[in-house]
Amino acid sequence: MGAALAELHHAFDAPRFMVTDDMEAGYRGWLGKELKNPGAVVLVAELDGDLCGYAYGRLEDTDWNALLDKHGGFHDLWVDPPGRRQGAGRLLSGALVARLKALGAPRVVLMSAAQNLSAQRLFASLGFRPTMVEMTLEAGHSVTSAAT
Repeated sequence: MGAALAELHHAFDAPRFMVTDDMEAGYRGWLGKELKNPGAVVLVAELDGDLCGYAYGRLEDTDWNALLDKHGGFHDLWVDPPGRRQGAGRLLSGALVARLKALGAPRVVLMSAAQNLSAQRLFASLGFRPTMVEMTLEAGHSVTSAAT
């Protein structure tokens, strides 16, 4: 599911979102490591006895570069197509936020791909508000300035 999430983001904007030859192994290793982190939360959803989605977040320390105090980082949400529009994403999101707050997060912060409007609608309906806009410039593009 993590590989599917990465591939979706890569399809939105290939230069911005990385993919590797073995995304599944990468995610498996990453989430396996995070399961040992007491500040990490990995949740799954089932539909008719089959896994249909997951959410991942963790406690994050103060980040001076982002001007962001201690918070819960809501990093991943994925629901397989059969589980969509069934409430799995809403339930996973609510449970992840509750767990992060129970771990001491005073706020929960997430990012959503600019093109992922359905995710943004879900998060807005849960009370999240936009705070930042990420912009990317690839190394091969030059910066131009306007004449004054």
